[in-house]
Amino acid sequence: MGANHELRLLTGSANPQLAQEIADHLGTRLTDVEVDRFADGEIFVKINENVRGRDVFIVQATNPPADNLIELLLLIDAARRASAHRIAAVLPYFGYARADRKDQPRVAISAKLIANTLVHAGAERVITIDLHSHQVQGFFDIPVDHLYASPVFLDYFRAKDLGEVAVVAPDVGAAKMARGFARRMNASMALIDKRRPKPNEAEIVHLVGDVAGKTAILIDDMIDTGGTFAQAAHALKRNGAVAVYGCATHALLSRDASRKLQEAPFEEVCVANTLYIPPDRRFPQLQVLSIAGLLSKAITYNHEYQSVSSLFPE
Repeated sequence: MGANHELRLLTGSANPQLAQEIADHLGTRLTDVEVDRFADGEIFVKINENVRGRDVFIVQATNPPADNLIELLLLIDAARRASAHRIAAVLPYFGYARADRKDQPRVAISAKLIANTLVHAGAERVITIDLHSHQVQGFFDIPVDHLYASPVFLDYFRAKDLGEVAVVAPDVGAAKMARGFARRMNASMALIDKRRPKPNEAEIVHLVGDVAGKTAILIDDMIDTGGTFAQAAHALKRNGAVAVYGCATHALLSRDASRKLQEAPFEEVCVANTLYIPPDRRFPQLQVLSIAGLLSKAITYNHEYQSVSSLFPE
């Protein structure tokens, strides 16, 4: 590593609190960045410090509004034009990943489009957490470090006295995540069979597995409108679960998700701070766990050319 390849940490306005936590873990500070708007709302960015020859890590989720994505692209472009040595996009949440295949006529594959756009802007590496589907990594023509928030959640739940535990996948898509989590928790696994008549609407059909007399931990990669999670919690209680915990990496909490989750029979709903959760979307059962330590280690390992996979021992 060259003597001048110092680390520089930048952030847009999507989640500056998380970026500051990462900086604190790294023992550094956030590079001074100006993000402004012209009178018509057009975004202007400027890096106010020298990044020539530096390893630049830009922390910015790409959740809506689209301004978050535009900010990220402009920051990547600014770093590239300022002759940064390497540019890594640190995406705590990779938005637009749900449309990852052409499953009906005349639809966009947004995950591929966004991947192409990031690479074209000048990103040379992507660091992200719990992609909606693993195949999205293949949409990038640059290295992708796909991290998992599960170690943070495992540490949290292991510290609790939950008795006999059943880890529950709310749908088939979450089965692999639930299986790995159950193995590490030394717990049994169950699966909820649901049908989705249309986007953001789910209908629970039946439960596969036994949760009677057990503490159920419902796990998924994200909570969007909260309908699936809330219905699943009610179903688990009906099937004899003594307590129900929710666990999801990305808390989108769209529409009235917070109300649905608050009214559902959850002891707690644990999420990571990959996204900024405004006060009006928080509710009493919500527990927000920080993944800043995980991301800071991944950034350090990248900067020092070490193996990132060592963060996740089997």
